[in-house]
Amino acid sequence: MKKSFLFIFIFSSTIIIAQKRRDIVLQGTICGQFHKKYCVIEDDKNNKNEEWQYNSQSRSGLFSQGMSSKIRCVIYKGMDYRMSLCAETALGDKLNFKIYDAKTNELLFDNASADNTQVFEFQSATTRAIIIEVFVPEGATEASGNNNLKAKDAACVGLLIEHKKTQIQGFSKY
Repeated sequence: MKKSFLFIFIFSSTIIIAQKRRDIVLQGTICGQFHKKYCVIEDDKNNKNEEWQYNSQSRSGLFSQGMSSKIRCVIYKGMDYRMSLCAETALGDKLNFKIYDAKTNELLFDNASADNTQVFEFQSATTRAIIIEVFVPEGATEASGNNNLKAKDAACVGLLIEHKKTQIQGFSKY
C-alpha cells in the first residue's frame, strides 16, 4: 500500500513539474526571435550592411497595453550602438522607451522627447551598465471609421540592439 501511494505521489509530482516547465518554455517561445525578424531597418535588409553586428543583449517579449518592462545591458567604450524597437500592429506604433544609467539612475534618453522615434543611435564614451525601459501605452490602437483593428490581450515587442566599432575621427596620432 505504501509503495503504491509513493508511486502515485512521485508520478503525479512529475506530471505537475513537467506541465509547469512546458508553460514556462511556451511563454518564452511565443515571441522568440521576433526582434531579429521584424526590428531590422529596411536599408540594412536591402544593402546587407555588414557594419552593424547583432548584440546578444537584444530581447523579445509578450506585452499588453499599459505594460512596461526593464532590461539591464552593458555598453562598452569605443562602440556605436543602435537600438530598434518594434511591435505587432495590435499594439500600435507608439511604443515608448527610456534609457537610464544603471548606477546613477540618470535619464540618458527618452524617445517621447525625440518625436517618438523607434530607432536610436549613440556612441558610448564610457563602459557602463544601462537600463532600458520599454512601455506600451494604453489605447495604442483604437477602432476608428472603417478600421476594424482591435487591441489584442497581448502581442510581441522586440528590442534589437546592434553595435559596431566607433570610427576614428580627426587626425590620427603620430
